[in-house]
Amino acid sequence: MELQVLAVDACPHVAEFEERLAAALAGLERTVVRRRVIADEAEAAATGMHGSPTLLVNGLDPFAAPGQPTSLSCRLAVPSVEELRTVLTADR
Repeated sequence: MELQVLAVDACPHVAEFEERLAAALAGLERTVVRRRVIADEAEAAATGMHGSPTLLVNGLDPFAAPGQPTSLSCRLAVPSVEELRTVLTADR
């Protein structure tokens, strides 16, 4: 499974998201998480970012609503540990 976290520098939710992601990954097989800072709307569109932070699982954002446009904005809420664990264990 390929995991990538996309974020903007000034987003206040990134630290909380990182903590929740680490908790969700605890006890699972070793997984590499790549992190990328997104600088502008064009890069957000090119990477599939739907707000900061975005978790891409095998290139897709499992928390984006169908048809949701890409965005450089901060997400108002981050997924819970349980929601993240559900997504991370779906294919196992």
